[in-house]
Amino acid sequence: MRDFKKLQVWQKSHQLTLQIYQRTIEFPRGELYGLTSQIRRAAASIPANIAEGCGRGGDNDRARLFHIAMGSASELEYHLLLARDLKLLTSDDHDRLTHDVIEVKRMLTSLIHKLKADGRNLKADG
Repeated sequence: MRDFKKLQVWQKSHQLTLQIYQRTIEFPRGELYGLTSQIRRAAASIPANIAEGCGRGGDNDRARLFHIAMGSASELEYHLLLARDLKLLTSDDHDRLTHDVIEVKRMLTSLIHKLKADGRNLKADG
């Protein structure tokens, strides 16, 4: 597979992770090992799993890691909701970040479907 840094979904998820780190700087110090850590871990897991998937040889491995990235995106989406409800994020920040998470999830879904379709096409051609 091509260089992960050239994938739009990796670029978008990397930018999202940078935004998450910037936004969580303002979280209370008491949350450093709680919600702050969980949000940052979930965010960073998305581009990390995409990168790892690109380094794998087979489509099944790639798809599995892209699914893990999708799970991390869903986890992040929940943590952002929790942060908003705990008044750690403004509604505007929550809406903006959640919009980006949903966009990443859509992009991952497309990439996973493409991998599956390519795999079926290779089997049909072989």
